[in-house]
Amino acid sequence: MALFLPEPLWMAAVSILVFLALATALALCVVSLRRPSTVPLAVATGLVVSATVVVAVSPVGVPTLMGAMLALLAVAVAVVGGNPITRQVLELATGGRVRETRDGGILVAPPRADGAQDEPDAVALLRGGTTIGYLERLAVVIAVIAGYPEAIAVVVAVKGIGRFSELAAAEARERFIIGTLASLLWASVVGALIRLAMW
Repeated sequence: MALFLPEPLWMAAVSILVFLALATALALCVVSLRRPSTVPLAVATGLVVSATVVVAVSPVGVPTLMGAMLALLAVAVAVVGGNPITRQVLELATGGRVRETRDGGILVAPPRADGAQDEPDAVALLRGGTTIGYLERLAVVIAVIAGYPEAIAVVVAVKGIGRFSELAAAEARERFIIGTLASLLWASVVGALIRLAMW
């Protein structure tokens, strides 16, 4: 194998690159937890995607012990970092026209009866979305790192069945689809980064 660096140095360089990319992405995502902001989250996403590309074309992987440590860091990045990433994607997609609840749900006005003059009280839908998102990303990143991406279908099926009765409102369907795709994509890319680095 022709490398510009000896294999141990190349492995160390890849390990350091992945560690720095994940640590920086985690820091940027944690800073954005309270109020998601486009610039830090775009930088975090760019770091994760760039590291994934570098690892994919790298002729060597990371040592097993370092891979295990990177896997723990990646789980944190996927689970915690997916929250502000998903919320920012939802904000951009809905243009801020949907009111959120504290637990990650949304407030939707119920359909008005003919001739009703009063503004009806909003109904909370998709309650517990934040917690469900954390659990969904945890399951997905672990499944991808373990080499069992088929588990993603199980996660989506369970989530869809659990939310089916709340998806009558257009706002709920839109939020469910966009939020789920953003969350799964983030966790899958972070998991793929470690999977490629280790194997």
